[in-house]
Amino acid sequence: MSAAMHTVAANPRTETGKGAARRLRNSGQIPAVAYGKGLPATTLAVSPKDVVTVLKSERGQNTVLQVKVEGGKELLAMIKHYTYHPVSRSLEHVDFVEVQLDQPVDVDVPLVAHGKAAGVTAGGLLRQVFRTVPVRCLPDRIPLKVETDVTHLELGYAIATKDLKLPEGVEVRLPAEQTLVAVVAPEKDRTEEAAATPGAAPAAAAAAGKAPAAADKKDAGKDAKKK
Repeated sequence: MSAAMHTVAANPRTETGKGAARRLRNSGQIPAVAYGKGLPATTLAVSPKDVVTVLKSERGQNTVLQVKVEGGKELLAMIKHYTYHPVSRSLEHVDFVEVQLDQPVDVDVPLVAHGKAAGVTAGGLLRQVFRTVPVRCLPDRIPLKVETDVTHLELGYAIATKDLKLPEGVEVRLPAEQTLVAVVAPEKDRTEEAAATPGAAPAAAAAAGKAPAAADKKDAGKDAKKK
């Protein structure tokens, strides 16, 4: 791992509950919890500035960091979950999950499409189904992003999971045939195409045939009243 690894200093926390959490936040810290496969849930207190620095870093939530617990051991961890105050937008709580460098982790990374698709030049629309993709790899192999070139995509063609070029040791946790990016016809063209498909005309005729029947029934009712 890099020598410039992010570090978050933490203090053991014995008090729990809303009142204790409020007092902790008033003192300039926030409540946190660290846990893992071999680590029971441990309540901590951390500086929100340290956590925000990690979240705003290049890798964001996918950053592997050191949690240095006062009077305890150092944990290699990642940020699993965090919450902000709905009004002040200040960080209120964070969960750390312990990781091992020899054990894979599941994370989401951005999917970035490069280039202008040939089908877009022909009048189609580029539709990106996934903005992020779920990947599995060792903590020190988490990619910043997964990139794919779309310049070759013609109208009606797509890039699926199996088409991605991934770094060694990284796998995408999606079906091989899952569509990620596609070039599709504009909505107007798709609507016209649907109207021209076999079965559309009979359906339209059937729908049209219902209206006169309803009208006949209404007229029959009027005649009955007149009699």
